[in-house]
Formats: sequence, C-alpha cells, structure tokens
Amino acid sequence: MKLCRYLILMVMVFSPLLLAEEASKPAFTVMFSDASAWNGNTVPQGQQCQRFGGAPSTPAYVVENIPRGTYMLVFEYSDRNYPPMDNGGHGRVGFLVKESIKHVAVPSLPGHSFDLPEDFLLIAEHNGAGWDKAGAYMPPCSGGKGNEYYVTVKAVKKVKGHSKDKILAQQVVELGRY
Repeated sequence: MKLCRYLILMVMVFSPLLLAEEASKPAFTVMFSDASAWNGNTVPQGQQCQRFGGAPSTPAYVVENIPRGTYMLVFEYSDRNYPPMDNGGHGRVGFLVKESIKHVAVPSLPGHSFDLPEDFLLIAEHNGAGWDKAGAYMPPCSGGKGNEYYVTVKAVKKVKGHSKDKILAQQVVELGRY
C-alpha cells in the first residue's frame, strides 16, 4: 500500500514537470519557401492540373523544429471538398531526412510525374489517373470550382519490429482554393 501511495505521489509531482518540458519545445512548423506565390488562400495561376492548362508542381517548403528521430517527412496532398481525393488522394510522397536534422528546405515536386527528385519516394500515387495524367502528385483539378486544397505534413520515425512508422509530429498546411 505504501508503494502504491509513493507511486501516485511521484506521478503527481513529476507529471507537471514533464508536461512543462514538452510544452517548452519549439513547435514543428511547415512554411512555404515562396510565400509571395503560395499564400494558402488561392492556388497560384498555372499550378492547377494539366487538364485545366497548368504546368504544375508542389510548393517548396521550409520545415523547422523537426522532432528527434525523424527519418522521413510525409506529404499527403488532398482536396477537402471531394471525398475520393481527400486524405492523401492527390498523392502521398516521402522526403528522406537525416535523423539529427532540425530544419530542412524541401524542394518542389513536379505534378503528373513518377520521376521524383533526389530524397523523395513514392508512398501512394494520386487517385485521379482516370481524370488527368497519372503521377505521384496531382495538382488542384476542380476546374476552378473553389475547392479547398491542403497538405498534411508528418514527421515519422521507424519503429523496430513494427511495419508502421510512428508519427512524431504533424501539421496541416492550406494550399488554397481552386
């Protein structure tokens, strides 16, 4: 019984300290490298899919405060207004990082292509190959109906003995409406 009380007391004393330490860590952040082109409100002209005359690519990003142990950043591109293309339906790609890195510049990725730049890998091609050209990433393709596009960026860690990676941090970045 004394041991039980002691453990409860220890949890009560140290839990706030651990929470305060966690809260003081800088937040995982993802920003556009060129905020003059991508502003999160409107998809820039020319960044729509080929079907609607675009010559598109993803934005380039700056990712800061990457959690320790991250080996890959996962980018899941989505259309919030069209369920088949939501939750990564516009493509899922990984960008490999060194596990000790705290910040990184992530280059843009061409739309409608499986030819990925160095350090990128395909996780899942986009779901709209019957609508427009296949590839790892399908740019906004609503035809200008005002759909909302976003990317979920996840910092992931490999876990030995498990087939799924552990998500250490994530952030949703609004790409804009098209």
